[in-house]
Order: sequence, then C-alpha cells, then structure tokens
Amino acid sequence: MTAVGKRPMDNRRADLIGLAGWTLLVVIAAMGGILSPPGEWYAGLTKPPLTPPNLLFPIAWTLLYAMMIAAAWQVWRRIGLRSGLAVLLPFVAQLGANGLWSILFFQWHRPDLALVDLVVLWTLVALTLLRFHRVHPPAAWLLVPYLFWISYAAYLNIGIILLNGPAPPG
Repeated sequence: MTAVGKRPMDNRRADLIGLAGWTLLVVIAAMGGILSPPGEWYAGLTKPPLTPPNLLFPIAWTLLYAMMIAAAWQVWRRIGLRSGLAVLLPFVAQLGANGLWSILFFQWHRPDLALVDLVVLWTLVALTLLRFHRVHPPAAWLLVPYLFWISYAAYLNIGIILLNGPAPPG
C-alpha cells in the first residue's frame, strides 16, 4: 500500500506508456536548454564566485531530469492522471517554467526576467515536492536535489545581474 492507500498499477504496458509519456514531457522541457546554448554572450559575462565549469551543467541537468521522470512516474503510477491532476499539474507547470528560463536567459539575454521565472520555478517545484510527498514520499525526495540546484541557479542568476546589470547588452 502507498501513502494514499492505493496499489501501483500492475499493468506493465500501461507503466511503460506512462514512463514514456513522462520522459517525453521532461525532454520537451529540456529542449529549452538544448536549443539555447550559452554561446558567446554568456562567455563574455562576468560570473559570480562559485560558478561551476560549463561541463558540469549538462551532467547535473541529465541527472536532475532523470530524477524528475522517476518522481512523476512513481506518483502517476499510484494515483493516475485524472485523479492525480491536482498533484501532477504543478509538476507539468514547473516543466514549462524550467524550459522558459533558458530562453529568457540565453536567447533573450534577460537575466532579470529569468530570475523572475526562477522564483516561479522554485515555488512550483516546492509545491510539487509537497504534493508528491503526500502520495509517495520517495518521489518527493527525488526532487530535493532539483530544488537545491534551482536555489544555486538563483544565486548564479543574481550574481550575473549584480555583476553585469539586469539586461546586459547582447
């Protein structure tokens, strides 16, 4: 039994279709970052202390996206899509905010707007984490590193604004 008293779906085919669906949604969100590489504009910015090497970002995001997929899939397996809409909707919304950040920051060169998006993203991830915890606590724990990473990203984003201005020329 799970936290809400329901068994996970037993249908292997439905499980695999669900896993594929959550993977597709997360990959779509990741496309914002994939299609918005840092480029010369970012390379020319003054970065705050503790900025990691560029190589770390794709590694970290790959792990975080994998944990997001696992978390959403585990919750979905326990409550389904229709009955779980209130629980799963913030997760889907945060995927949109996640994808938007890269566009705002790297394509539009607007770290100020990206920071506003990060606040929305952080709030949606925190809400998702709380709602997932009610259904399946291990799924919520999978999102904790993501929340920490977003907090770290906010530090970097604020540092770039302070060191370069809210909308550096680009």
